[in-house]
Amino acid sequence: YPEKIAIIGAGPAGMSCAYYLANKGYENVTVFDKNPVPGGMLTLGIPSFRLEKDVLNAEIDILKEMGVTFKCGVEVGKDVTIEQLRSEGYKGFYLAIGAQKSAALGIPGEELAGVYGGVDFLREVNLGNKVEIGKKVAVVGGGNVAMDVVRTAIRLGAEEAYIVYRRSEDEMPADKEEVAEAMAEGVKFCYLNAPVEITGTAAGKVNGLKVEIMELGEPDEKGRRKPVGTGKFKTLKVNSVIGAIGQTIDWGDIDVGALK
Repeated sequence: YPEKIAIIGAGPAGMSCAYYLANKGYENVTVFDKNPVPGGMLTLGIPSFRLEKDVLNAEIDILKEMGVTFKCGVEVGKDVTIEQLRSEGYKGFYLAIGAQKSAALGIPGEELAGVYGGVDFLREVNLGNKVEIGKKVAVVGGGNVAMDVVRTAIRLGAEEAYIVYRRSEDEMPADKEEVAEAMAEGVKFCYLNAPVEITGTAAGKVNGLKVEIMELGEPDEKGRRKPVGTGKFKTLKVNSVIGAIGQTIDWGDIDVGALK
């Protein structure tokens, strides 16, 4: 098939689409990605101690050998529009941008220096960029991303690393193996702690995370007991706060309507 196909996003979904198209005989498949390297969350969201990058790069090389073209550092919607791609002869589009934007904590103090989103933090580390986190780090969240973040922080030199989670250990969604490995590496778990404010110095740098002590109430729609505030507070003295409570889609400047 000679038709030109544009895949937007070089993560797992985009690479899978490219593989199957190439395997079916499509000769002009191009994968666009705004990041400097392909792989998406596999490359930039998962630490090397969990997924060796040479394994992933070998898979990407196979796609290139199959004729797939990767154009990285190109943000569709900003550097090139859908209409421009159509004028270049692209007949089909596959949108695979994923959810690579960290969800905000929604508490005062998020503008302070030393506050990061979980996937943003992992992306910078995986790209080899220097991230200043200090010696004491609080990671908010109880999922696998939070475990990846806190274990990465330890590898960056954090001497005290906390997982701050608003429910109890039983409700925490992270894999038990991930939790056990984090504990073995010295991570301290602060259960039934809900962040309410990030405090900072006069210079605008993080110096603490204020939390409310919670207790478990009635189950929510997912069956997990809902945390209820007790009106009691404490502050963790930390140099940085990393939120790992979920991800959202970053549409950027993509004109989704132009894909129709």
